[in-house]
Amino acid sequence: MADRRRFLQGAAACLAVSAAGRAFSSRAGDARPPTSNRAPLAAGAFIPLPLGSIKPAGWLRDQLRIQADGLTGHLEEVWPDVGPTNGWLGGKGESWERGPYYLDGLVPLAYQLDDHALQQKAQKWIEWTLTHQQANGMIGPESNDDWWPRMVMLKVLAQYQEATGDARVLPLMQRYCEHQLRELPGRPLRDWGKFRWHDNAMPVLWLYNRTGDAKLLDLARLLHRQGYDWQHGFEHFEFTSKTDRASLNLGDETKDNTRAMMSHGVNNAMGLKHSPLVYLLSRDAHDRDALARQLALLDRYHGLPNGMFSCDEHLAGTDPSQGSELCSVVESMYSLEFAIAALGDAALADRLEMLAFNALPGTLTEDMWAHQYDQQPNQIRVDVSPRQWSTNGPESNMFGLEPTFGCCTANYHQGWPKFAASLWMETPDRGLAAISYAPCSVQTRIGDMPVGLRVMTEYPFRESVSIEIAPERRSRFPLLLRIPKWAESPSVT
Repeated sequence: MADRRRFLQGAAACLAVSAAGRAFSSRAGDARPPTSNRAPLAAGAFIPLPLGSIKPAGWLRDQLRIQADGLTGHLEEVWPDVGPTNGWLGGKGESWERGPYYLDGLVPLAYQLDDHALQQKAQKWIEWTLTHQQANGMIGPESNDDWWPRMVMLKVLAQYQEATGDARVLPLMQRYCEHQLRELPGRPLRDWGKFRWHDNAMPVLWLYNRTGDAKLLDLARLLHRQGYDWQHGFEHFEFTSKTDRASLNLGDETKDNTRAMMSHGVNNAMGLKHSPLVYLLSRDAHDRDALARQLALLDRYHGLPNGMFSCDEHLAGTDPSQGSELCSVVESMYSLEFAIAALGDAALADRLEMLAFNALPGTLTEDMWAHQYDQQPNQIRVDVSPRQWSTNGPESNMFGLEPTFGCCTANYHQGWPKFAASLWMETPDRGLAAISYAPCSVQTRIGDMPVGLRVMTEYPFRESVSIEIAPERRSRFPLLLRIPKWAESPSVT
């Protein structure tokens, strides 16, 4: 328990069926992921459970319900960017990232709450994408051919397929990936897509684990070669102090914007996936350990007390009056959730909880109808006023529908739902691992056996957690429990 990189593994227990256990029902097996990554990928430490396997309860369900009753459930009604003219619905309006961003939070929220109205709201977007694939395999609006927004839609489709088992998803994704493999040599990644290539490769590996098509590994490696090398960038880290517009060549279109993209907060948040994903491809210990070095540098030069690194809009030093963009919070959380599955490092889950319980709620109103673009750990005032942001404007810490830029208005919805979906994961040796603690129920299978699990806790407001485990029949399987780093004298009974 002294090693923060490890989970506490209880002895394999003989678990008897309880009366409470019979109340749990098993999920349909269609959408279940493989029990490990397919060779030649590294096995990974854990396997995320399919969307819908984990149902939030208690305060966490209340939080998701507030979100559903707030802006997430009504965004289409009040924000034209994701209204009926959006290009991802076949219209002539916004046709870039905002529709996919919105769905990346709406889909997991709808299926974790079993909210039919939200599911129907998401379905019309999904349906348009599934029924409007071009003959060459391309998806999305024809008005732009940017790879970046399609990376987000691939993540959406993977979550939707896990929740529903819709048989149309895998063939569509396969055709799109074949299109990418043909087109990328002549039309390589650029701009945002170049710095976020891993968000494309991640669903590609997801698809490979379900089809075994080796061409998908070729695509993942091609994306890696064309994408920005975050690991190399942090091995030669040059952002050891606060950035500013002049040093990043912002506002001058004649100059190279590479430094601005390298120091951009959301790019860095998404870039936390880089080394864990490369490790799955390479099996190289240097790649496996690179994320810890990357986080250590962000902490040293830009770390803030709420678990985030400063980025308002670009890396901004350690002064707690500097801010963090909301998009960077939810993208950091998602990158950590992916990295925990790949690496199994308990310290990453400690960091994930710190963000979920501090940085995420700190930038939302309690009814989740409004948000800030930038939050400050020592914030005492919210107003339009000049501040020491690295590159943002004076309205950046205002609460509203679309302060500064609309990316966060579209993107913040994924934070709570994906955290809830990552509370528990499966182990490659057919066990279960507690990643983060919050009230929930889990319905899954260990091999061919349905297992129900219920977590009863007020954590993080209280320090005790009760876990009821109810397999369908008497059985033995591993159970891994994360010991939070703040727990000085933990006990397991």
